[in-house]
Amino acid sequence: MVLVIIDHADGKIKKSSLEAATYAAELAAQTGTTAEALIAGTISEDASLLGLQGIKKVHTLSDVSLNNLDAQVHTAVISEAVEKTGATIVVFSNNSYGKSVAPRLSAKLKAGLVAGATALPDTSNGFVVRKSVFSGKAFANVGILSAKKIISLNPNAFHIADGGQKAELVPFAASVPQPKVTVTGTEKVTGEVSLSEAEIVVSGGRGLKGPENWYLVTDLAHALGAATACSRPVADSDWRPHHEHVGQTGLAIAPNLYIAIGISGAIQHLAGVNRSKTIVVINKDPEAPFFKAADYGIVGDAFEVVPKITEAVKKLKGIS
Repeated sequence: MVLVIIDHADGKIKKSSLEAATYAAELAAQTGTTAEALIAGTISEDASLLGLQGIKKVHTLSDVSLNNLDAQVHTAVISEAVEKTGATIVVFSNNSYGKSVAPRLSAKLKAGLVAGATALPDTSNGFVVRKSVFSGKAFANVGILSAKKIISLNPNAFHIADGGQKAELVPFAASVPQPKVTVTGTEKVTGEVSLSEAEIVVSGGRGLKGPENWYLVTDLAHALGAATACSRPVADSDWRPHHEHVGQTGLAIAPNLYIAIGISGAIQHLAGVNRSKTIVVINKDPEAPFFKAADYGIVGDAFEVVPKITEAVKKLKGIS
């Protein structure tokens, strides 16, 4: 059986977990078994709707203490779920949750782990998983030989199915260890598209010359329904908050469309965005390194080009 671990926030299942659920269901079909899910914590959504992604059964452990991530606690709970359900393959999303818990679970279960999977395994001769390596610049095919196997799927690397029937909900009882981490407060960014979940991202760099010109990024992002991001120098200069910094030392993202405005494209920045399906670069320097990685490039002054693109998008979408 394939068990997918569902990540959620603010009572809602994350998009990356819907991708992981679809991946788990298709992997189960490929290996002649069934796919089930585990939700540790409380959600406000109807968990049975995971059946639309092909999940047959959802194990729910509605313990509010699990809404905060303590990796050791979640590892213990998931380990117990794996043993009780008889799962032989566990699927995570390769987001911050998966990166925190999957390696610990691998050690506890003595299970082989492939982090950053981009496709279904090749089971024609063993169990070989394709994953991205070297910050997305190459791929590796990794075989898992252990009886139990763990895969974490890169966000935006797989589609979301929407054709199944509602899943069966089964309350799951587990001994939840006392958390060693106490959350005393949270500060959340509201009213914005989540950068890690966004399908479209508009990003700006030092080419915008100052924070007073950031409207070029936000106007285009609002027109597209996109999230906003920035390069490290922009965050270091306090033009933008650090949670918007994408790159090797910031957040790694993989949207369907990444638009870079006034960013030269140093290797550290590329490492965080080169898994984007389509990259559009706008820069007045024709020698900017980013053009080598771009699918589409516009050589021009951002102060002239971007307002015209924003206006065209608004016209196309009927936005005044």
